[in-house]
Amino acid sequence: MNKKYNPALFWFAVANAVTTFLLIGLGGLVTSHEAGMSVPDWPTTYGYNMFVFPLDKWVGGIFYEHSHRLLASGVGLLTTILAVWLWLKDSRKWLQWLGIAAFLLVIVQGILGGLRVRWQLDWLGVPHGAVAQAFLLLTTAIALFTSRWWMNSADEKQTAVPRGLRSHILYVTLLIFVQLLIAATMRHQHAGLAITDFPLAYGKIWPATTPEAIAHYNATRPPGTIGNPITAFQVNLQMIHRLVAYAIFLGVAAAAMLARKRLGLRDALTKLAFFWLALLSLQIGLGAWTIWSNKAADVTTLHVMVGASALLTGALWWLVAARRTKLAT
Repeated sequence: MNKKYNPALFWFAVANAVTTFLLIGLGGLVTSHEAGMSVPDWPTTYGYNMFVFPLDKWVGGIFYEHSHRLLASGVGLLTTILAVWLWLKDSRKWLQWLGIAAFLLVIVQGILGGLRVRWQLDWLGVPHGAVAQAFLLLTTAIALFTSRWWMNSADEKQTAVPRGLRSHILYVTLLIFVQLLIAATMRHQHAGLAITDFPLAYGKIWPATTPEAIAHYNATRPPGTIGNPITAFQVNLQMIHRLVAYAIFLGVAAAAMLARKRLGLRDALTKLAFFWLALLSLQIGLGAWTIWSNKAADVTTLHVMVGASALLTGALWWLVAARRTKLAT
């Protein structure tokens, strides 16, 4: 085993992380198309071994759900190979155990997805989504740890990142994770749009949630809205989602300004912070478009993927900053 940069291992880890990201996007399509229960059995698909399910039966929601299962199986295989590869060829014990953790986490994720189908419990979609985001962070971190930069950075002059800035980035990233949990809770209640206008909410800054108001909202929902009748809880949760989104945007904007002040405009982490800010701007725009399009499946799924990208950007920023600071001190 060695501590030198292994390009084959690195690119395999990158492929695993990219495939995981695509799997989250495909999972978003499953939920956006209300296709989560299109295949009622698991681990089989309508009684077939999932790997030999006939192509002519890939229709409607079955296409999205079955494709999601196959790609998830692919991610499981890639993660297994990566864990074994790290254990056999990388001498860093902590990284070997991260590979094992990724292997165990992908098993947990598969079980959660299967139980959601077998038990017909929509709420299991929330921990399923949370584990998916955590798994994406883990696989991407492994790719970073096997990169040439990470392996060779000890030989280069490093600039320490102030602790306050690193803490700020960490807190904003954790808030994004909480936001994604709120969003998963909203999506898996299958109630469509709890609030149908933006930037106001039913014409107000904060909408009424009395029984009479909720009954009025349900009676006047846009034609073609798919989902269960909305509740006061869902309206309030949507408003909390909006408020947290604004807080995250302000936090990321502050991070970009602080990075520019403390590290300089030319620093790579400053550039990454401004990219993060651009992502959040896009995310808010997609959130608005989701409402204006009456939750169009493609727009909603893109909103999910940009949200995952925002979480990932914050986590990578913090990891790189921690590495630089450790090597500079």
